[in-house]
Amino acid sequence: MGGGKRNTVETFFIATLMLWLGSVCFQILSNQRWEFFSVIAGSFFYQTSNCLVRFFFFSTHKDPLFVNTSVSLLHSLVTSASVIFILFRELLNNGSSGMFDHSQLVENTWPWAFEALSFSCGYFAYDQWDMLRYRLYNGWIPSILVHHLVLLICFTLALYRNVTVNYLILTLICELHSIFLHVRKVRRMVGFRDAKSILVKLEWFLNWVTFFVARSAPHVLITAKLIRDAHKFGKGMELPLALFGMAGMNLLNIGLGIDLFKAFRRERKSLQGNLHHHRE
Repeated sequence: MGGGKRNTVETFFIATLMLWLGSVCFQILSNQRWEFFSVIAGSFFYQTSNCLVRFFFFSTHKDPLFVNTSVSLLHSLVTSASVIFILFRELLNNGSSGMFDHSQLVENTWPWAFEALSFSCGYFAYDQWDMLRYRLYNGWIPSILVHHLVLLICFTLALYRNVTVNYLILTLICELHSIFLHVRKVRRMVGFRDAKSILVKLEWFLNWVTFFVARSAPHVLITAKLIRDAHKFGKGMELPLALFGMAGMNLLNIGLGIDLFKAFRRERKSLQGNLHHHRE
């Protein structure tokens, strides 16, 4: 894992990641955009977390996929808490009136939204590198690497121009669902696969609830809002880029829903098979 000759796809994604890093460093050093240090801080924080997980669990779980998933779980927890904090703070201070107006979502930035998006952007850069380093992906054109590249482009351009930051914060509500995706993955990696367990049943319940409430519904609503307010956007790239990004997210959500259903059905069949065997 991680050895062998780099193929063309890996070379492409490594090159785009280096270009992205060069762009961020240029903004910091040449344009004195010191606020972008939070992007670097995000990458450093999650890379350090990766090293700590690898150090403390090396004797029992040294699989790079386990380490990567554990750090992804940490990111989902941190990002979910940040998004909830930002939204509740805004609701408490200014109320819901006008909170989701076009001008508020596109031209303004809620307190701490810029920092939260920057920190999360740093995570996606770290995760892209970690998956490339250990080849933690499948397929000739890996959807996870494409997903991260699209997010890095959309997030970074929004941060550079300081527009649509609030829109992007709303899209990160989906990290609430990602918590349970990563919990399930880690649980199975450590060997806890008892489908009869109350904890596993609760995990599946929360997985499905958050899939619809925190991932599918918000992304569909954000897409509908973009289409409805299309005439309010200027002639720049904000609307096409936003629509392209949300179309990608919605397609990925459909694929994720199908994969979740297949996994759920497999576990149910396994449980029913074990019960039938036990009765015999």
